[in-house]
Amino acid sequence: MDSVFIVGVGMTKIGRFYEQSARELFSQALWKAIEDAGGVKPKALVVGNMMSSVLMNQDSLGALLADYAGLRGIPAFKVEAACGSGGAALYAGYAMIKAGITDVVAVGGIEKQTEATTPYVTRALAQAADADFEVFYGVSFTGLNAMIARLYMQLFGYSEEDLSHWPLKMHEYASYNPYAQLPRKTSMKEILESPIIADPIRLFHAAPLGDGAAAVLLVRGEERAREIAKSTGRDTLVELAGIGMATDSVDLASRNNILVMESTVKATQEALKMAGLSLKDIDYAEIHDAFHITGYAALEDIGFAPKGEAPKLFKEGRFQKGDKPEVNFSGGLKARGHPVGATGIYQVVESVMQLRGDFPGFKASNPATALTHNIGGVSTIAVVSVLKRWR
Repeated sequence: MDSVFIVGVGMTKIGRFYEQSARELFSQALWKAIEDAGGVKPKALVVGNMMSSVLMNQDSLGALLADYAGLRGIPAFKVEAACGSGGAALYAGYAMIKAGITDVVAVGGIEKQTEATTPYVTRALAQAADADFEVFYGVSFTGLNAMIARLYMQLFGYSEEDLSHWPLKMHEYASYNPYAQLPRKTSMKEILESPIIADPIRLFHAAPLGDGAAAVLLVRGEERAREIAKSTGRDTLVELAGIGMATDSVDLASRNNILVMESTVKATQEALKMAGLSLKDIDYAEIHDAFHITGYAALEDIGFAPKGEAPKLFKEGRFQKGDKPEVNFSGGLKARGHPVGATGIYQVVESVMQLRGDFPGFKASNPATALTHNIGGVSTIAVVSVLKRWR
């Protein structure tokens, strides 16, 4: 069966864009991807988005965005999987090509969060939790992650400062990234003095609210991919070699262990098996870190670190420049930004550019393989993709 290649990528800077609509942002990212692929237009469009119904009063999002981008008539639809919507959209686009439905699919993500008040957006984000057994009792999404962080700190003996090395490093990476929402370095003092939003999570431990869009263009077959690469002057192909998706209970109380993201474990295993690789083969990774605790848990549940040891290893310099894998040189969700439904696509765009050697920010050490990890809710949904560079 023919392989699936990513031949074009595009993204917008993440920020607060009151003057631009969601359709404008998405069209910018999509046409950047089309131009990056030498002008090849998609025959179908899959859009990752979580909150258009609530924050934009807009359904029929796929058709709306296809029409605005000048692609009226093609199949187009929205995929919703909370913060994992981008990854889920990629899963759907990959399946369409593998099923033979079409041979060129655009997969994008979009979220507009900054035109509503913070409490309203917080309530919308909480819909990723269980409405009857969690949200009804007033818990926020940050609150759920705070409970996990508190248990993790108590069980493994970590302090607030120990866990704060994650945002410290993410801000450093983001300072090189022209697409980042928070492109500035910070200090441990600033992190530890930032306001508490759900004890023990402080403001600088969490990803910001922002607007942004990203897109990739998928095609079937090496021959087609090489034709496109040649037309753009590139000699590097990037294959979407494996993709896995899994779920867990929505409410934390039903989990086997709230410190283990079982959906991440399963999705990682699926993606690696499909790609014919092991974790030791992965050179670079973009992982989901909506909170500092999420980043550490991802390192452990993907399998890059033993349970309970990720903060210690990270503080010692693991997963940074020269290590294997190198992780989140974009700045991650924490500092690059987290436009929810687009996040999983940003991760893929950034990883493709790292493999091609043209990422405009902090560069990885010539990786040949990459892994992306995108979750929805508290890893209620997880999507993991594995990318391979071809010469």
